[in-house]
Amino acid sequence: MPPPASPPPKANKPYFFYGHRTPSQNRPTVRGGLFSNRQTLKPQKPPSKPSIPFDIHKWDPHFLPQNPSPPPSPSPSFSFSSSPRLSPIARFIIDAFRKNRHTWGPSVVSELNKLRRVPPTLVAEVLKLQTNPTLASKFFHWAGKQKGFHHNFASYNAFAYCLNRSNRFRAADQLPELMDSQGKPPSEKQFEILIRMHSDANRGLRVYYVYEKMKKFGVKPRVFLYNRVMDALVKTDHLDLALSVYDDFREDGLVEEAVTFMILIKGLCKAGRIDEMLEVLERMRVNLCKPDVFAYTALVRMLVPEGNLDGCLRVWEEMKKDKVQADVMAYATIIIGLSKGGRVEEGYEFFKEMKSKGHLIDRAIYGSLIESFVAEKKIGVAFDLLKDLVNSGYRADLEIYNSLIEGLCNVNKIEKAYKLFQVTIKEGLEPNFLSVKPLLLCYAKAKKMEELFKLLKQMEKLGFPVIDDLAKFLSLLVKEGPLVALEAFTHLKAKGYISVEMYNILMDSLHKVGEMKKALLLFDEMNASNLKPDSFTYSITILCHVDLGKIQEACEYHNKIIEMSCIPSVAAYSFLAKGLCKIGEIDAGMMLVRDCLANIDSGPMEFKYSLTIIHSCKSNDAEKVIEVLNEMMQQGCPLDIVACAAVISGMSKHGTIEEARKVFSNLRDRRLLTEADTIVYDELLISHTKQRTADLVLSGIKLFGLESKLKSKGFKFLPS
Repeated sequence: MPPPASPPPKANKPYFFYGHRTPSQNRPTVRGGLFSNRQTLKPQKPPSKPSIPFDIHKWDPHFLPQNPSPPPSPSPSFSFSSSPRLSPIARFIIDAFRKNRHTWGPSVVSELNKLRRVPPTLVAEVLKLQTNPTLASKFFHWAGKQKGFHHNFASYNAFAYCLNRSNRFRAADQLPELMDSQGKPPSEKQFEILIRMHSDANRGLRVYYVYEKMKKFGVKPRVFLYNRVMDALVKTDHLDLALSVYDDFREDGLVEEAVTFMILIKGLCKAGRIDEMLEVLERMRVNLCKPDVFAYTALVRMLVPEGNLDGCLRVWEEMKKDKVQADVMAYATIIIGLSKGGRVEEGYEFFKEMKSKGHLIDRAIYGSLIESFVAEKKIGVAFDLLKDLVNSGYRADLEIYNSLIEGLCNVNKIEKAYKLFQVTIKEGLEPNFLSVKPLLLCYAKAKKMEELFKLLKQMEKLGFPVIDDLAKFLSLLVKEGPLVALEAFTHLKAKGYISVEMYNILMDSLHKVGEMKKALLLFDEMNASNLKPDSFTYSITILCHVDLGKIQEACEYHNKIIEMSCIPSVAAYSFLAKGLCKIGEIDAGMMLVRDCLANIDSGPMEFKYSLTIIHSCKSNDAEKVIEVLNEMMQQGCPLDIVACAAVISGMSKHGTIEEARKVFSNLRDRRLLTEADTIVYDELLISHTKQRTADLVLSGIKLFGLESKLKSKGFKFLPS
């Protein structure tokens, strides 16, 4: 039998596609026409970014960005109604709020009345996403007015969360009363939610308030909730309240857990009550178990920042008593704490013990011990630790080298310190100003200027900001004496190392020791150079001129500061105001007082009281002025010439000479003013009152146009 004939081949149907089709990996490019040119499309790889060479500094945690970029926030157009988590009816309710600009009103109520019923689960769903507390409260109470409606625990809890999100935690604390009034007594879960909210926000007193309310409702917390309450109180420094809660815990017949004991132990350690802590620790051993190494380490870490090193050692003895083997973290904590607390010898003993046990010693331990031994001028031990550090396979960091350089300079071993500085350069540690500061100070004190300039040249090669560093160097050198700093500056100036900041430091130090003329000579020298004085330079110049009694020149430099659109220093304002008042220019002095308070937020307290004195003079009552002066002196402000000038200015403008004299007589009788000062202030009062009266008369003549008539009769007017 012949094989069956194969079916005839099907004719290829042409595929017509008019226009482009979007190509993909599985669908090649097809163009319109009877015969399509099919091309395989290869997937496009994303463009690769150029690889950045690895930099060790970017890996170091000190060089990592401290504030990472926050995640992108949702766009303002985002609406909760578009969230796929919401049910359709919840979206309808939130859209009704949004359409009415999130305000409750008749339009919102009419929209909600379109719904047949809003069950409690739907109320909770809406409140979980609501951020407007007023709108949430209105909606919550509207839902409760539905016929036959009763809120369930989910809706109450959602309402509490909503109020807490909006910082209405006091209103959230009233929910237990609301639940009780609506026939739904609160359970432990509702109080737990409130306690968790307050403890997360570190509101310890509110936690205790909710706990007291829980007792009024007759709800007994579990051990977990007791622990939560005590932990919140301990963290917010309310240890006595935490201990009272622990007494209630024991009265309820509950059994402590390890967490319960550790909360109390940490709180007592933080408060420095070591004896009570040991009692609780013994109770923990008897009733439950011994603390482990992590618990003991946590206690030591808590005591070290408080500076309770004796407590640290007692905790360490308890750890030995329990035969708990200390780990690396425990040793590091107590060694660093003892070293920074000035008990480096005891820390060194722990270091030896740690090394004998074969623990891996961190570089931070070496650094703290070396720094502490250097501070006690035990350089030999510090270098022994450095050798041990290097032999252990570590590389000393720049802080260790800086402390050793400073220690060598303190014992006058400058050459060794310079050699150690060269080691830091060879190690590639990039030394900073702290590395060269001790060397610069030693060279300047020993008058070894050649070595100093050699170091400055090396600093320039290393990329140091030499001029800025020299300004810091002079600010430290003036503490040894302004003349020592001035002598060093003379040598620096000969080599061209000068700046405005360096001049300012020297002028300020010379003024403080009473060398005003030398300070002004430096100012003239700066003006002769290419440097331009700044506002601080002029402020120091004002101080010097006022001390020399040259008030007119001081006022000129004040005007120069104003022309520079800058503000004088507080000291310049104070000195110049006192100088003006001393020569009788009381109005100018009071104007300077107002200018200072207008430009500087933290102006002198005596300036603020001066304006208060002037205001109190409007009553023309000496007793009220004396009350202001007494308050000023009680606040620690001395009775100076500015306050007395304020009395003269206020009384000559608003009061009488007799009332002003009563004020000065009272101050003289209380021996706050000498007899000579009282006479001087009385003369200033009379002359200032005459001047003010003359100014008023002259202003009246000019106002009524009588000046020309009086001139024709032979009167002469002096310029005001």
